[in-house]
Amino acid sequence: MIKRVWHGYTTPDRADEYERLLRSEVMKEIEGKNIPGLRRFEVLRRALEDETEFVTIMEFDSLESVKAFAGEDYEACYVPAAARAVLKRFDQRSQHYELRDVRSYV
Repeated sequence: MIKRVWHGYTTPDRADEYERLLRSEVMKEIEGKNIPGLRRFEVLRRALEDETEFVTIMEFDSLESVKAFAGEDYEACYVPAAARAVLKRFDQRSQHYELRDVRSYV
């Protein structure tokens, strides 16, 4: 499994607007592409002193699946124009990690 991690930041007063856009447009657009090997999409949110941080984590079967989504320059971020208009700043490159171990304690 490959985890694709990306960070975006907006102002506190635009955080709800960005989250709505992310969930109702950006994620739906990605889901609509039916990307082979895309298994999971997570959104994390954290309030900081003067901005709100969002972290997206996409889980793929393999690096080939990531490339099916992002292309050969697979580290390049995917931030549509509408999202760029709301964000204060964001990672230009996504980070990719191999999932090495998961342990659940229920």
